[in-house]
Amino acid sequence: MEYTVKKLGEMAGVSTRTLRYYDGIGLLKPARINSSGYRIYGEKEVDRLQQILFYKELGIGLDEIKDILDDPAFDETNALIEHREILLAKREQLDRLIANVNKTLQVKEGKMTMTDHEKFEGFKQRMVSDNEKKYGKEVRGKYGDNAMDESNARLRNMSEEEHKKITGLELEIKQVLGEALQTGDPSGRAAQKVADLHKQWITFYWGHYSKEAHAGLAQMYVDDERFKAYYDAVKDGAAEFLRDAVLIYTGQKNEVE
Repeated sequence: MEYTVKKLGEMAGVSTRTLRYYDGIGLLKPARINSSGYRIYGEKEVDRLQQILFYKELGIGLDEIKDILDDPAFDETNALIEHREILLAKREQLDRLIANVNKTLQVKEGKMTMTDHEKFEGFKQRMVSDNEKKYGKEVRGKYGDNAMDESNARLRNMSEEEHKKITGLELEIKQVLGEALQTGDPSGRAAQKVADLHKQWITFYWGHYSKEAHAGLAQMYVDDERFKAYYDAVKDGAAEFLRDAVLIYTGQKNEVE
């Protein structure tokens, strides 16, 4: 089958303006331009658009999507398998949150009771999923499955007080990091406070602490684009600043200079 830009847009739920933009930036080129000057898309382009929309759903930017799809090593089948796993995890998380809301409504209507533990079950499962997504591959590869499984178990079993503490700690890290960045000094008091807050945060997740592991994680924040983007959202250069602050905090700075 072949489609004009209008027909493809209608089928995929994408505006013609968006498809023209994708063409302009080289993300999705038509198969050909017909004699009337219309963009014509074939099966290959339809499949590529599907992948683009999958990756957009996962929150990945267009430039990164283009790099992924244009990579000679890109495997469409493996990509679809990964998409399915992530979407299934999202569905499971949504199902848990919906169940949590339904239970809460029944409690409000006097139809049932709900323990404090149950009130936060859905939110804790989301933290487990995020923990696995962010750190699972690296932690399991470096420290084994037990280390990651124990980290996830701590999240599932945390109390309401611990839940408030860890979510508050994440917000505080970003806030103080932004303040420390303004000083430009990773050895300063504000930057070292960030490093200490970060120590508290990873100690909760890991259940233990070592300076070497802390420094290694901070370096990964710079090396891995996912984490770099997360911290650089505070301000450009935030990931490297946090890395330097942690290296000073742990006494590991000379090892990377």
